[in-house]
Amino acid sequence: MRVRALLALAIVALSLYIAVTVPARLGLDLRGGTQIVLETRDTPTATADSEATDRTLEVLRRRVDALGITEPTLTRSGDQRIIVELPGVQDPREAADVLGRTAQLAFHPVLGEAPPDAVDRPAKKDETGKPGESGKPGEPGASDRPDEPSKAEQADEAGRSGRELVLPDEEGRPLRLGPSSLNGGEVAEAEARIEPQQGLGWFVSVDFHKGGKGKWADLTGEAACAAPGDPARRVAIVLDDEVISSPQVDPGVQCGKGIAGGSTQITGDFDRKEARELALLVNGGALPVPVEAVEQRTVGPTLGAAAIEASARAAIIGTALTGLFIMAVYRLLGGLAVIALACYGVISYAALVGLGATLTLPGLAGFVLAIGMAVDANVLVFERAREEYATATRQRKTPRSALAAGFREAFSAIADSNITTLIAAALLFLFASGPVRGFGVTLGIGVLASMVSALVITRALADLAVARRAVRRRPGVTGIAHIGAVRTRLTRRDPDLMGRRRRWLAGSAVAMVLATAGILVRGLDFGVEFTGGRLVEYATTKPVDVDRARDAVADVGFPRAVVQASGDGELTVRTGGMSNAEEARVGEAIGDLAGEKVEKVRDELIGPSMGEELRRGALIALAVAVGAQLLYLAIRFRFVLGFSAVVAMVHDALIVVGAFAWLGKPIDGVFLAALLTVIGYSVNDSVVIFDRVRQLQASHPEQPYARTTNTALVQTVPRTVNTGMGALCILATLALVGGDSLTDFALALLIGVAVGTYSSMFTAAPLAVELQARGLSTSRTPGGDGNTGDREPADAAKAPTSHRPGAGLPR
Repeated sequence: MRVRALLALAIVALSLYIAVTVPARLGLDLRGGTQIVLETRDTPTATADSEATDRTLEVLRRRVDALGITEPTLTRSGDQRIIVELPGVQDPREAADVLGRTAQLAFHPVLGEAPPDAVDRPAKKDETGKPGESGKPGEPGASDRPDEPSKAEQADEAGRSGRELVLPDEEGRPLRLGPSSLNGGEVAEAEARIEPQQGLGWFVSVDFHKGGKGKWADLTGEAACAAPGDPARRVAIVLDDEVISSPQVDPGVQCGKGIAGGSTQITGDFDRKEARELALLVNGGALPVPVEAVEQRTVGPTLGAAAIEASARAAIIGTALTGLFIMAVYRLLGGLAVIALACYGVISYAALVGLGATLTLPGLAGFVLAIGMAVDANVLVFERAREEYATATRQRKTPRSALAAGFREAFSAIADSNITTLIAAALLFLFASGPVRGFGVTLGIGVLASMVSALVITRALADLAVARRAVRRRPGVTGIAHIGAVRTRLTRRDPDLMGRRRRWLAGSAVAMVLATAGILVRGLDFGVEFTGGRLVEYATTKPVDVDRARDAVADVGFPRAVVQASGDGELTVRTGGMSNAEEARVGEAIGDLAGEKVEKVRDELIGPSMGEELRRGALIALAVAVGAQLLYLAIRFRFVLGFSAVVAMVHDALIVVGAFAWLGKPIDGVFLAALLTVIGYSVNDSVVIFDRVRQLQASHPEQPYARTTNTALVQTVPRTVNTGMGALCILATLALVGGDSLTDFALALLIGVAVGTYSSMFTAAPLAVELQARGLSTSRTPGGDGNTGDREPADAAKAPTSHRPGAGLPR
């Protein structure tokens, strides 16, 4: 006991130290900013493999560093993706203007001017650098076709083949450009400087590597042979099929010699911003392969701050309500469980910040939810302790012995139920992305922390409490010296629940039919994460009429956009495709209706390929979840019980999806997180019941299986009710005070927890009995061949349980 107490003290002390000294790493959806996901593309001369993506990452890192953004994050995801997080950047155009210019940087000789109709016009691009719309707004243009080379690739091909390239200069005048003489990879450094004394003002100094010095001298020496004022005396710096600068070679440079020394200055009528941007683009160097923005998210700081405040408020209120409920049911031990819950919060938070995990909005909701689920292990132990105390002999009837037996007997159910939840959390981490992956990390850490809280901290506190002489004299204060009101009533009535199993299964079938009808009749409203497109949420100080807003959005070119009111003074606009410039016009139109400048609190852009990938990932996650759960449960409980639990899990998931279809709620990444949590919770409940069935079969192998299952169900009802109440306290609070961003998440979990509580008792258990009655094997009894009860007659399943007092408890 002392070792356990010291271990608990050490864990809590270390967690407190980490929680106080290590700052939390907040995701962009909580602190505000922009996230852009870039994907590298193959070219005729380069393959976008992991090595090329790494080199691209380094080039982009230099470009982002030059923006002066505090704590930017660039990481590689897979072989071809780069995730760029820019905290505090609310206008993605600032970053996209730099990151979006993704082609090879090249220096071309200017051969002369060209007729206006000879310009090689680039494909229309939005500010993210993604090929834009060539037709109506929101419709993908021909440049979206993967088999059509980009303009950058065409320019690169022209340079390699020696063909001329015609592009407009900075003022729109078309220039004939010769093959590129050197590229950005030969640039050592470019820097924006100011020299007021010589009247230069802002200029850009460029230094070349050793190999580029001679090439630059040759290029400028050839240009110096042209007369001053002749376009051929200029050198064009081309990036992403745009001439970003075309300076004229200084008249003092001699023909054929050029600018030696590997250093030059680009002068002009620059202001600070223009010089800095030009230096940034030149200094960024050449990307080994072109990149395309496939996803973009922008979150305003007010939304993140409001979400943190609302979640903290929900956590405090929900934990207080859960604590009061647990103390009312379990008295002294309930109070100790509340202390352990507080320690759980500290441990899980310390684990998050200690591992460097990013806390996202769904992750924050998962943290709050895990508090309610952490009660489950304590409830399991206390209910088993109550049973042990009620059935113990007079000589052994002490709270201390009952509590020790409760921890021992409940361990297998705690382990199995938490492992199933960990499977769901692992699948979220493996197959989801962005904030939903953060939810999986938070949920997994919460499950592990809850086991430490219940099995180490709660036990250490409880052992110390029940060892006190005052507690031994008054066992009633512990909360386990009586079996509780729910168990007393069930024991008195001793209902034959399995005798009506076909009614329960019919009710479940009807619920599944209604859910399926909702999906077929109303359809599923997939969010932009799964369909691709753009969703922007605006906030105004006063409400804006949705119909007028819809007309205003149609007037700026988006007649098919979905415009909805998402809260008091909040509007969301969703469309299939919208550039940053077009989004700015939409914001101005809504601002004109509101009579003020609107605040953009959320902006999500998902490319078609990304949306397809997320849909595929979601389906894979769900399929693997079902398969993994079935495999684990089949190993632990044999196939019939595992199959019944999985059927109940599918039943719960289908009803949640059907309910959202009937309600017209969006199916997005946050909903996916909630759905996989419901799957874990559903199996969790079924595991507790089947664990009791397994124990009763081992101790009473002669008892008919239906009666064993009925007894197990009656015994676990108090645990199911108390755990459900703990989770509902948290979820109801999260739905009511957790803010608009968490409402749908909490609603999905509320439906899932309610349906999961029902299905574990009235779908999984009856189905297992029905399958067993039809001759399917359920479990292996000690010393037997695994077929005990396999051929139980159908009428034996209806045999009533004993109505004597205490029949619902193990004998």
